[in-house]
Amino acid sequence: MCGISGIYCFGNKAVQYADELNSAVKAIKLRGPDGSGVFIDKNIGIGHTRLAINDISEAGKQPFFDNTGRYHIVFNGEIYNYKEYQNELSKDGINFVSNSDTEVLLYLLIKYGEKALNKLNGFFAFAFYDSKKNTCIIARDRMGIKPLHYYKDREKIIFASELKGVLAWRIPKEIDYTSLTTYFQLNYLPTQQSILKNVYKLTPGTFLIVSQQGIEQKEYYKIPVYNNQQLSPSYSAAKTKLYSLIENSVKLRLTTDTTLGCFLSGGIDSSIITALAAQHTNKLNTFALGFTDNKYFDETKYAELVAKKYNTNHTVFKVSNDDLLQGLNSVLDYIDEPFADSSALAVNILCKLTQQNATVILSGDGADELFSGYNKHKAHYNARYAGTKEKMLAAMNPVWKVMPKSRNSKQANLMRQFNKFATGFKIAPADRYLFWASIASDDYTNSLLKNKVPYAGSEFLKQHILNPNIDYSEINNVLYADLHLVLQGDMLTKVDLMSMANSVEVRVPFLDYTVVDFVAGLPASYKISSTSTKKILKDTFAQILPTELINRPKHGFEVPLLNWFKNELWQMIDNDLLNSSFIEEQGIFEIETINFLKKKLFSSNPEDTPAKIWALIVFQHWWKKYFNN
Repeated sequence: MCGISGIYCFGNKAVQYADELNSAVKAIKLRGPDGSGVFIDKNIGIGHTRLAINDISEAGKQPFFDNTGRYHIVFNGEIYNYKEYQNELSKDGINFVSNSDTEVLLYLLIKYGEKALNKLNGFFAFAFYDSKKNTCIIARDRMGIKPLHYYKDREKIIFASELKGVLAWRIPKEIDYTSLTTYFQLNYLPTQQSILKNVYKLTPGTFLIVSQQGIEQKEYYKIPVYNNQQLSPSYSAAKTKLYSLIENSVKLRLTTDTTLGCFLSGGIDSSIITALAAQHTNKLNTFALGFTDNKYFDETKYAELVAKKYNTNHTVFKVSNDDLLQGLNSVLDYIDEPFADSSALAVNILCKLTQQNATVILSGDGADELFSGYNKHKAHYNARYAGTKEKMLAAMNPVWKVMPKSRNSKQANLMRQFNKFATGFKIAPADRYLFWASIASDDYTNSLLKNKVPYAGSEFLKQHILNPNIDYSEINNVLYADLHLVLQGDMLTKVDLMSMANSVEVRVPFLDYTVVDFVAGLPASYKISSTSTKKILKDTFAQILPTELINRPKHGFEVPLLNWFKNELWQMIDNDLLNSSFIEEQGIFEIETINFLKKKLFSSNPEDTPAKIWALIVFQHWWKKYFNN
């Protein structure tokens, strides 16, 4: 796991950017604290910062070049099936100087060119340069597990693993207000959008071919859209196949030359990964986060059941609300593009504590989006197959609207969920999906921002981010949308940011493309029913898990934002980041809306105000760092 940055110039000027290249590598050094290097040629400059995982010797350092000096590569990620191709390339006469997947990837690209991408099983972002042809291939993995940002103008293209690695090149900075509107609606940005104009994120499953003639983008992978005309395997056969695919995916991800472990939350997803991994390792390390001030969200007792069953080397990190609060500034400082999923605070502290014991971690990310694990999936199902109970719940919407709603207590959160279901029940499926996926409405973003973009918000998202040609009443299409919107924009971004901030590599077995392709092709009835979510996942792996885990309610984790904002963080809000004089001087937000939100924090009905305030805090901290200097 590493970080990359580089420049391709449409002219022989790359050497002029040597200082910027070194600054870019330095900016992303936490992604790889074990070493760094740069290479500059007439048209190209590439840099790398290394977190040594496979072949931790000096032989694996980057930029990597072939034995002729013609080809060069910088690579962030892991190729899990590289051993298979190492044998093939050895038969071709390649004498490897390392045991790294980077070198295998380099020679695969030399041999197959862009077609090598279809052979790779892993997660990655890389730049491959051919000095004779003066071309560069810049690619990103199928699911978008590893990020790749880039800036382009008439003279050059600049790229990096993180936005801060692009900003280090001192590019022009101008906020994209369409993206800003999206950010305040979702509390994150989809992988297709960037907060800055002329800065982009390479779409998962695509690559760029950069040459003196310009930039061409190509696609090599798409997540399949479910086709109800296709022949499905029987439920029994599907379970057998699913078990094999996920087990193979886990086994592929166990290879490392450093310390390996698993996040073990106590939920079914991480428990499955742990159970499978433990059967193929001698003594697996597992790590759980417990919350001393939030007993409802503390699932460590379930994690301990799995750890005991598989005799893992289990560590429980007990943290308080104060511990989370103490990590707030480090999270804000690391974020280089506004990102306001507050659970990043918990992921950050988990990665920070885990890093003291292990460098490579397996996690259960991706299962909720693949198998229908979220409350909104159950809500979509209930709206589609509504009975008397659901219709009565929707009919009582006027009652839910006046009830106190927040995420701060079980009762108030229930009222919030009832209100959201009842409101979404009455609107078209595509609008319903977006409504349930959003923190805020178009009315809110219009009232918040002074610069009101004519074509932004929900309509933009429906036409340009989501697939407008699918039926959102179908559960499989909802899952398809979540894989693109929520997983890539929120969940994978959060894990990459917080793991890399702490120099930890997180591997995600559920997102092996063989698993994704298979599960995407299964009928929705295999995944969700009136009595169960993640149905086939639970049924497939029930035999290897403690029975207490299978049907227990899903517990998310809520950061105590409301309490913090009313107490410890109020001065930061009122006197600094959302200070009225500063807001007026800044000229981005409507002061009336900001003041309304601040007042609503202290009302008996805060609703989602804490999440909206958090999005503002993250943005303001980011804006001060990158614009107010």
